[in-house]
Amino acid sequence: MKWTLLALLILAPALSAEPSLQEQLDARSAEAAKSGDPAVRAAYARGIDAVAESGILDRAKKVGDKAPDFTLEDAAGKAVQLSTLWKDGPVILTWYRGGWCPYCNIALAALQEKLPEFRAAGARLVALTPELPDKSLSTKEKNHLEFEVLTDLNHRVAKNYGIAFELTPEVRELYKKHFNLTDFNGKEAGEGTLPLAATYIIGRDGVIRWAFVDSDYRKRAEPDDIVAFLKKDAR
Repeated sequence: MKWTLLALLILAPALSAEPSLQEQLDARSAEAAKSGDPAVRAAYARGIDAVAESGILDRAKKVGDKAPDFTLEDAAGKAVQLSTLWKDGPVILTWYRGGWCPYCNIALAALQEKLPEFRAAGARLVALTPELPDKSLSTKEKNHLEFEVLTDLNHRVAKNYGIAFELTPEVRELYKKHFNLTDFNGKEAGEGTLPLAATYIIGRDGVIRWAFVDSDYRKRAEPDDIVAFLKKDAR
């Protein structure tokens, strides 16, 4: 009995620990796989492979690159310039595909939870999305986000960072059965273009210090990894 109690006490921290972001995303993926059509899952898998094989990961901005500057507007029409922000401290720059994406909503909620720790490290979190302002406002309100959410109209900034990609025709048709991307992003943005779920940490000198870029939308930058990096490199 004593050994059982001791074991429980030892294991208690692990049992009570919050799941990581990737664990939450994996759980969402596993749940979707239970009820989803295998043919549809296979089509999405082929789409992910096509993104990886396109060479986009080689073209995307990397650690050591100068971060392309930009000025974008938030949902209220306020202009925000990246280079103005990084003068005050590190900027965490992250993209999400849209409020229609369950993986994006999980990731945004995880980032919001870590926002106090980002701020304590002197960093500012900014999310970019191709969503039109009224859609991005809905996403911000739905997820109770307290950080900047800016509309990257027509993927201009995503293209400058080398992370904009085209959906395969197969995946594009699957999307159309549920929603139309142009309703979220506008007609000029196209019905098949999206940004990778990329995250960068940009230093005060405008140089990229840390990067997470993956072709799989089910994988995102781990907030704890961002915090750990900021604590050791606050430039």
